Amino acid sequence: MHRFSFFSCEEKRGWGGNINLTVRGITFYYDSIKALKDVGFELKKGEVLGIIGPNGSGKTTLLRCINMTLEPEMGTVLIDGRNILEMDRKEVARHIGVVPQSPAFSFPFSVFDVVLMGRTPWLNRFSWESSGDIDIARRAMEITGTLSLAARPIDELSGGEKQRVIIAKALAQQPEILLLDEPTLHLDINHQLEILELIKKLAKEKGLMVVLVSHDLNLAARYSDRLLLLKEGKIFSTGPPGDVITEEGIREVYGVGAEISFNKRTWSYIVVPLGSP
Repeated sequence: MHRFSFFSCEEKRGWGGNINLTVRGITFYYDSIKALKDVGFELKKGEVLGIIGPNGSGKTTLLRCINMTLEPEMGTVLIDGRNILEMDRKEVARHIGVVPQSPAFSFPFSVFDVVLMGRTPWLNRFSWESSGDIDIARRAMEITGTLSLAARPIDELSGGEKQRVIIAKALAQQPEILLLDEPTLHLDINHQLEILELIKKLAKEKGLMVVLVSHDLNLAARYSDRLLLLKEGKIFSTGPPGDVITEEGIREVYGVGAEISFNKRTWSYIVVPLGSP
């Protein structure tokens, strides 16, 4: 089986530098409840898109539709102009890496074994990982700072360590697109910053397209190039953080007053909730 250098899209698929993700008119129902209504956006190489909104607004459902874990009633997901429905599950996993909210493991796999699982989409049926697959897994661990944890059982790690391992597993898939669902959930502030700094760095240095779901408006504004604010399954607003994080928008979508300021040290917007408007 042909091997490729880590994160080299040109060698992997010959697509060049204009790879993009296009989501058009996604509509999804849970039984009779419409969870998403005509949601769409475009994402280019190296961009981080933050998806924000209150509980039940459709954030996680949108990620699952992008990854085709859920099949939308209407709408399309295109990777470099190709409909994702034309791809089988393995091919989708070669393009899209997923970091779920709270990954669970039924067996205490070693950290290295967990990361090596990311190579599964590239393996033929009944084949074993090659030295090339092992090298790619090791490189993913180096990038995420988890190589020193290689022999440790996954269930013995701290929350921050485990999250970096799951990101390494997703990177071992060699995706162009990384979907993260609340990657800083249950982490203390230093680990939150550590994970988000890593994600931002990967987007900029490796050209990943990142879709990041977050409940934390301040962190989402700080680490996203653009934001998409959902309300009841619809796009309320989208654009640069300064256009989306507004007092009017927070009041309308979250039902609370807020004071918005700009921090020059972090070069990002800060939201201070003030209670009922």
